[in-house]
Amino acid sequence: MADMFSIGEFSKITGLTIKSLRFYHEQGVLTPTHVETGSGYRYYSESQIDLARVIAQLRALEFTVAEVREMVSEHDDDADILERLASQRSAIKSRIKRDREIAGLLDRIITHETEATRTMNQSTYAVEEKEFAPCLIASIRMKGAYHECGKGFAKIGRKLGRFIQGKPMLLHHDSEYKEHDADFEACMPIKRGDSTDEITVKELPGGRALSLMHLGPYEDIGRSYERIISHAKEHNLRYQSPTREIYHKGPGMIFKGNPKKYLTEIVFLIDNKAT
Repeated sequence: MADMFSIGEFSKITGLTIKSLRFYHEQGVLTPTHVETGSGYRYYSESQIDLARVIAQLRALEFTVAEVREMVSEHDDDADILERLASQRSAIKSRIKRDREIAGLLDRIITHETEATRTMNQSTYAVEEKEFAPCLIASIRMKGAYHECGKGFAKIGRKLGRFIQGKPMLLHHDSEYKEHDADFEACMPIKRGDSTDEITVKELPGGRALSLMHLGPYEDIGRSYERIISHAKEHNLRYQSPTREIYHKGPGMIFKGNPKKYLTEIVFLIDNKAT
């Protein structure tokens, strides 16, 4: 078999591993010219070298084995498979776009959790007076139970996710607790964006404010409201509506997490005209 190459020789010539050559034989993609009876040794001819290289190239372009088998059996010119190549290019571009979106989501999760842990470790859990800068927000005004705010955050995320830069927050427009018909805004700080029929993009005012970190479940947040309201009364400070809750750590995007580790910042903007 002077004109034949053993599977090892053919492997060296084509750059395909012996394992791959055996696999392509089993799948009917590249059948050896001769297989010895008994020993099962495979031998390939010189005319199969170009075919083997075509197969390697198509696999490198991420075509499936079934697609490669069909293409090499029905076509022998690049021009014949242009439509397949264009379709593969489109699929890969779509996958790259999706991968970038996933990478961006992972970045947001990692950043959010890292900052939440840092804030948790640094907080004194005492009422503090802080200065808040104005910021651009995307908001949805809602009426209902407070836990329904998640629907608002989700809508903002779907529409303006790539522009979000900060923690989700809730603006409370009521001066009292309401169980089923609360008036609130689900908000996300954003870099830029435009209002839609449902989402309002606007500047949230800044200023001097009282701030208190609440560590624990939302169900226990009333105790923290008692502390911040008592502090305001003790120091003769009046605060503006709406008050704010900033969610530094809550249910994650993947796991619900431990409610004992939820971290919510209560913010009362001080009414300077009244002080």
